Amino acid sequence: METPLKINFDKGTLILQNVPEAFQPELPDLRWDERTLTFRAPAYRYRHIVSQLRAHNIPYQDTARQFTTEPFTLQKQMTPYPYQTESIDAWHANGKRGVVSLPTGAGKTFIAILLIAEVQRPTLVHVPTIDLMNQWQTVLAEHFGQAVGLYGGGYHELEPLTVTTYQSAVLHAPHYGNRFGFAIFDECHHLPGDQYQYAAISSIAPFRLGLTATPERVDGRERRLYALVGECCYEAKVQELSGKTLSAYRVVTIAVEMEDTERVQYEAARRTYLSFLKGSKINMGTPRGWQTFLWKASQTDEGRAAFKAYLTQKQLSFASTTKQEWVWKLMQRHRGDRILIFTQDNDTAYQLGTRFFLPVLTHQTKLKERNAFLNGFRDGTYSILVTSKVLNEGVDVPEANVAIIVSGSGSVREHVQRLGRILRKREGKQAVLYELISKRTGEHFVNKRRRQHHAYTFASA
Repeated sequence: METPLKINFDKGTLILQNVPEAFQPELPDLRWDERTLTFRAPAYRYRHIVSQLRAHNIPYQDTARQFTTEPFTLQKQMTPYPYQTESIDAWHANGKRGVVSLPTGAGKTFIAILLIAEVQRPTLVHVPTIDLMNQWQTVLAEHFGQAVGLYGGGYHELEPLTVTTYQSAVLHAPHYGNRFGFAIFDECHHLPGDQYQYAAISSIAPFRLGLTATPERVDGRERRLYALVGECCYEAKVQELSGKTLSAYRVVTIAVEMEDTERVQYEAARRTYLSFLKGSKINMGTPRGWQTFLWKASQTDEGRAAFKAYLTQKQLSFASTTKQEWVWKLMQRHRGDRILIFTQDNDTAYQLGTRFFLPVLTHQTKLKERNAFLNGFRDGTYSILVTSKVLNEGVDVPEANVAIIVSGSGSVREHVQRLGRILRKREGKQAVLYELISKRTGEHFVNKRRRQHHAYTFASA
């Protein structure tokens, strides 16, 4: 009698024993392990391996999978929008795998809830932050009426429905990666990172869903995302939903001139910085341009002066006196609205908070204070919040209808995320995003590049 092939789960990998020689080429990423004298494969290949075994009628024993069906029952009737139904259908058509790309505020969590109820398998939801972990736990408990486990932020609770941070999943998925049949990756553009990808690699979950507003990455690693989760099977753009399921919006760019003294300082610092780049033959437009600059700048006094000049010209363009005056003008113009003020760095955020007596949220803000500020914004105690990057993603503030971007990076994703913070639908809501750009500085070119995204070209003013 033929010895059946055996599949075991071991520390985020699959151990395969008794693999027929003729069948070995059918299995991707299969490697011989001299230590155990068995074949190994990454855990995420589980579905493909089992499918191939079944297709070739090869008998096997599966002790890797430690889950069965799970009766998740929705506590209330939910009616999806047509585009949400289309995204669910597309995910099913793609083999119950894939990335769904929808704008912030378009109800990605709602889609995940409906699919959890359909798939009926123990589900692990991955999120990038503790805030999002708690937010998901609350929503899932409300819709399914059962305990929802937390894994991260000091919690180690495994339930059939569990929410974890990417960081915790990387550490612990090798131990529980065979206990969940459905893996959901929220803000999945984080997943292809050098470390975070192991949250997906170490899991055998055959059913996978990625959720994001912008799957594309500057480094092109979205290809890795699609390999681990499935291709982008559905996408809806901001302009398609604006005024329907998202608030109507407009984007206003205000180019401001620096004061004379700041202009002189800016030009002097920029000359020092650019002169060093030219003399050192550094091309900042290449993938390793920034690393090369940092390395060469650290070698000499001239280099260190150039790096200091770089920081100086950046700070002057990010937080000029004229920009701060414009922030005050816009605060007066939108008195009575709920305003989010975004900056590129913490120093500028605290500077604005101190000048205008406003609450400031950064990664340095303690949890209790952070929750007090967010709850105060939601209930109207505070009508304005200043933040650096901490509100870029994952925090639900549907009351916000005005965003003022004082400074930011060249990342399209960052600016689409910031726009998304003010697009939650509300009766009669007209959202507006202001971008303050210092004239005749590097900010002008950064802004020009990121504004090529469809969300900006659709609603510019």
